[in-house]
Amino acid sequence: MRVMAQVAMVMNLDKCIGCHTCSVTCKQTWTNRAGVEYAWFNNVETKPGVGYPRRYEDQERWKGGWMLDQRGRLVLRSGGRVKRLLSLFSNPDLPSIEDYYEPVTYDYDNLVGAPAGTDIPVARPRSVLTGKPTAITWGANWEDGLGGAPEHAGGDPNLTGEWARKVRFEFEQTFLFHLPRLCEHCLNPACVSACPSGAMYKRVEDGVVLVDQDRCRGWRMCVTACPYKKVYVNHATGKAEKCTFCFPRIEAGQPTVCSETCVGRLRYLGLLLYDADRVGAAAATSDEKDLLDAQRGVFLDPRDPEVRAAARESGIPEDWLDAARRSPVHDLVSRYRVALPLHPEYRTLPMVWYVPPLSPVLDAVDAAGGDQDDPDHVFAAVTRLRIPLEYLAELFTAGDTDAVAGVLMKLTALRSYMRERTLGETGDDAVLKAVGLTTREAEDLHRLLAVAKYADRYVVPAAHKEDAAALTALEGRCPVGTSGEAEPRRVMLGIPTLRRDTTAGGHP
Repeated sequence: MRVMAQVAMVMNLDKCIGCHTCSVTCKQTWTNRAGVEYAWFNNVETKPGVGYPRRYEDQERWKGGWMLDQRGRLVLRSGGRVKRLLSLFSNPDLPSIEDYYEPVTYDYDNLVGAPAGTDIPVARPRSVLTGKPTAITWGANWEDGLGGAPEHAGGDPNLTGEWARKVRFEFEQTFLFHLPRLCEHCLNPACVSACPSGAMYKRVEDGVVLVDQDRCRGWRMCVTACPYKKVYVNHATGKAEKCTFCFPRIEAGQPTVCSETCVGRLRYLGLLLYDADRVGAAAATSDEKDLLDAQRGVFLDPRDPEVRAAARESGIPEDWLDAARRSPVHDLVSRYRVALPLHPEYRTLPMVWYVPPLSPVLDAVDAAGGDQDDPDHVFAAVTRLRIPLEYLAELFTAGDTDAVAGVLMKLTALRSYMRERTLGETGDDAVLKAVGLTTREAEDLHRLLAVAKYADRYVVPAAHKEDAAALTALEGRCPVGTSGEAEPRRVMLGIPTLRRDTTAGGHP
């Protein structure tokens, strides 16, 4: 057992109101400058929708993530070394600016400096890239509030199969929910393995995936390899840039900017302990529907004395072990098992997970003529919710509807039990037992999902800068790659980071 720690995130989609505050504050902090006007390290999408960039989930087109070859080995979908070498100067699998959107500004000076007259001055849009007048025809969330859904959302790559016929983009039959997205800081990041210059690396101490700007040569292979399309190219510098997980704040024990400013308080930050020796086998799981359980199997219980002893041997500080024990992310992912990863079939083992949205269950019970007080009727209604199980399964469980139904039933039982308690009733323990929850667990989970305080939502231990020199001696601890030797990287805020030379096909 090779214990490592990573800062991870969970988002409760029931709470996201699509206000985009997280996107704006992230933009002002990290990409409010020339060259990355089109880039949103954090964006909020309306689902169903084609996403940002357009149809980024279509890996047949964009070649992102990993796949298994004929011998069951993990290989990059974008190809091996030879293919990447041949396309080094002309990579065809890249989104264009039209797939993202053309950033615009406005003739604000015309509003202020226009001479007095009978005509009302206007501020016409101009392209930030060319400076020429342009028309706004696309954006990072064109389906927002279903405004563009009837025309474009049918192109959502997740709307596949016979079940998709029941999805209607009509006012009285439609559904939507908001999906915030950022870099997944994966355990098995394809972007790191695809980088020819070794500029992409995963930090040993906290698992954050970063780009060494000094080593980046702008080959853009990382953009293709990332299945979530969360690596961007700064067109002014020619370098790759991506979400940094606000590592300067993380090192100081503070939450990310998107978490700090989230209006809905839907984000949770905490440590996850995992066994680095299991990462490769988990990512190479043959059946895609088993990838969820395989990744959960990588995570370790921070309350287990053997795990804590092994973590100490690996050099994880005691206060980090305490933070892992109190981690809300561990509780939601492994203890209560209500959080799910985004597209586990990409085999990158993402570390940003989601609590799926729960449609109004009691409305579905009434529509079916059932009894709201009958647990069997309530659980049966989960399969007839407004948001189809099949759609959520395409997003979070590689098509396994049973896994999604299990999570939604647990959330339904929790909601039903706490509703009765709020109304002054005792609550039906049988509903909880049916989903494997005790009364105490239900109260704790409700407190975490509904009314958790700041200190309970964000459990981020500060970095140990006094131990920075020791990191340079910890060869082989990085979970990414198998070839090459660990080497000391340049210091960031006093903390040196390590990387392994990860070439095509390299994985834990």
